Amino acid sequence: MTSPRRPGVPGASGTPRGVMPPPMAPPSHQVAQLYGPEFAADPHAVYERLRRYGALAPVEIAPEVGALLVTDYRAALDLLHDPVTWSKDSRTWQQTVPADSPIVGMLGWRPNVLFNDGEAHERYRQVITDSFDRIPPHELRALVVEAADALIADFGTAGEADLMRQYARRLPLMLFNRLFGMPDSYSDRLIQAIAGLLESNGPEEAAEANASFEGYVGELIGAKKQQRGPDITSWFMDHPAGLSDEEVVHQIVLTMGAGHEPTTNLIGNALARMLTDDRYYSTLSGGALTPRDAIADVLQNEPPMSNYSAHYPTRDVYFHGVWIRKGQLVLVSYAAASTQHGRTAAGTGGGATGSGGGAHLAWSAGPHSCPVQRSALLIATTAIERLTAWLSDIELTVEHDQLVYRPGPFHRALAQLPARFTPISIDHAGAAPWDSSNSSPSSSTPPAGTSTEKPTASARSAPQPS
Repeated sequence: MTSPRRPGVPGASGTPRGVMPPPMAPPSHQVAQLYGPEFAADPHAVYERLRRYGALAPVEIAPEVGALLVTDYRAALDLLHDPVTWSKDSRTWQQTVPADSPIVGMLGWRPNVLFNDGEAHERYRQVITDSFDRIPPHELRALVVEAADALIADFGTAGEADLMRQYARRLPLMLFNRLFGMPDSYSDRLIQAIAGLLESNGPEEAAEANASFEGYVGELIGAKKQQRGPDITSWFMDHPAGLSDEEVVHQIVLTMGAGHEPTTNLIGNALARMLTDDRYYSTLSGGALTPRDAIADVLQNEPPMSNYSAHYPTRDVYFHGVWIRKGQLVLVSYAAASTQHGRTAAGTGGGATGSGGGAHLAWSAGPHSCPVQRSALLIATTAIERLTAWLSDIELTVEHDQLVYRPGPFHRALAQLPARFTPISIDHAGAAPWDSSNSSPSSSTPPAGTSTEKPTASARSAPQPS
């Protein structure tokens, strides 16, 4: 057995500069790249190889940018619950990577809840949790129903849709536009800006999208300075924590970004499971399992943010068999840690590749765990219930193993989710789920969560403080 590597000792061949592989690394093993098509196509095969290293493994998250990835559940919990040894402040690490590296957008320091420790982190987090707690769950659900119905009305008559582009990506942004206090007429602008950031084909398009998003946020702040409202932006600005204008902007940008990508992927990944696994629905009008089960399945097996929780040791530390230098980037693989002892395979009709179930890390853990889990679950569950209530015979147009995922080290995100269904129209008076102009209502009883309640007047205008 080899001895643990000490800080400063060069790593094995193929290891990115500044990253030491843990002991017992396989000979001549090339460092796994978490940003290429191989990883996007089958990340669990990569995780399985990485587990040969032990609790941590060397990876590349962008060209010439290395990190250590925690793949062990116990090690992940030890890291996430130890804010003394581990810091979220990336400024020292940031000096070691090119300023134009594509990874800086996700890991570069900002004055927000994600990149700070101690009192600063607690102050930012309290602003976010207090503000979201002011939105009554029934009003949040009514807003999701309203957004879902509007989107389904747009594509329902076509009989086919890309559920990612036309539903899962749009719905959270329509919702956030309303929650943060902008008129519905601004929804498309926000959607286009975020789509440009996610799907840009080069630096010029990305810069244009970023400028559009910054312009949107600037107008939002300007509007709320002129007149407060019952919305998250106003609550951020008026919170007793006394955020500066810069801090308000950064909490908004983070909350929208951190809320959009995971929620979109949770909806998309759960729908992909439901539409290819007979345990859920042979047709969506009936089945042994529900949208809530699909979401739990995804959180365990295919979390929407697969690898994140960037941390940096505050000192040289020997951690689960590995010496790690002060300031070295360490990421937690929620996906690898949560499936360490097996996972349930999608599209198997009940089969499994392992034990499945059990605890997961999809929400992270410790002081930096997701502060709005309840809201995220309500949004995703309601969105799926509403879609499957309206489109009871929806099915994918490709097999599950033909679905394509967007490449990237952090997310598990479908590029498209093509589906077909019996065309419907929901814009006529009295329309409700399970009622189609082209087919008779299903004889099955809709799940309890898909009632046809209408949003209240207050919900249609903006969420009200409780």
